[in-house]
Amino acid sequence: MQKANWSSPVAEFIILGLSAHPRLEKTFFVLILLMYLVILLGNGLLIVVTLPDSRLHTPMYFFLGNLSFLDICYTTSSVPLVLDGFLTPRKTISFSACAVQMFLSFAMGATECVLLGMMAFDRYVAICNPLRYPVVMSKAAYVPMAVSSWAIGGTASVVHTSLTIQLPFCGNNVINHLACEILAVLKLACTDISINVISMGVTNVIFLGVPVLFISISYVFIIATILRIPSAEGRKKAFSTCSAHFTVVVVFYGTLLFMYRKPKSKDLLGDNKVDLSVKLIPLFYGVVIPMLNPIIYSLRNKDVKAAVRNLTAQKCFTQ
Repeated sequence: MQKANWSSPVAEFIILGLSAHPRLEKTFFVLILLMYLVILLGNGLLIVVTLPDSRLHTPMYFFLGNLSFLDICYTTSSVPLVLDGFLTPRKTISFSACAVQMFLSFAMGATECVLLGMMAFDRYVAICNPLRYPVVMSKAAYVPMAVSSWAIGGTASVVHTSLTIQLPFCGNNVINHLACEILAVLKLACTDISINVISMGVTNVIFLGVPVLFISISYVFIIATILRIPSAEGRKKAFSTCSAHFTVVVVFYGTLLFMYRKPKSKDLLGDNKVDLSVKLIPLFYGVVIPMLNPIIYSLRNKDVKAAVRNLTAQKCFTQ
């Protein structure tokens, strides 16, 4: 970090946020605050109900607990900053705090990409090879899978954050975004960022292309296996075990692919004019999706709903 400060005279960044739309700031403050509270409550509840219930000590719920914890971390890394920006006339953030926020948000997003791929493999084994499921998805397998998801996401974030904070910014410190989004910060650099653009493109392939391809292939085999089940009840039961994950994947990657539909080199090397939708789409990705995840898994999962009822009944009984 000292090297980054030495190479750049910028000590802090000014975040424009929605300052060009002051009427929207109060509205979005209330909406985002409410959604953030739902995220904390919903994902926290999923973690709480899965820990004490031995019936939920399975690979699928272990991954789900990781996903819930990840969503809490991801939103907490950026939402408080966004909310503060809506209330503060001069929205500033120190260079080091901006670097930390970039690292956390990128790490959580990359980790979720990998983790959803791991969850797809879990569903593939459960549907296509149910007899081998206890052996293939043993604790010795699914715990390292989850740990590797965090490690891969964190490593990628270290690389991109390090490449970004070492750039000279030459006094240009106005971030035309809601938070310290790494692509918005790269626009401020007063030097060639070709390496950053190339590395970002490679990362998009690794964390978007590869998982999407892997998940798609997994679900081709899953659907083919489900269609071969003779009874309608059996097909319905098999599909219900992976429908929540499939829904989350469609929402998550659908939003990401929409965000990255344009070549990032054009965004980074273009002017600093940012359309309002460019700010709001990442906000949807960063707040709405973590809010939907526990809702989707709760509504589509009888075990989770039963665990919530049991936990509620125990609380009422103890009182």
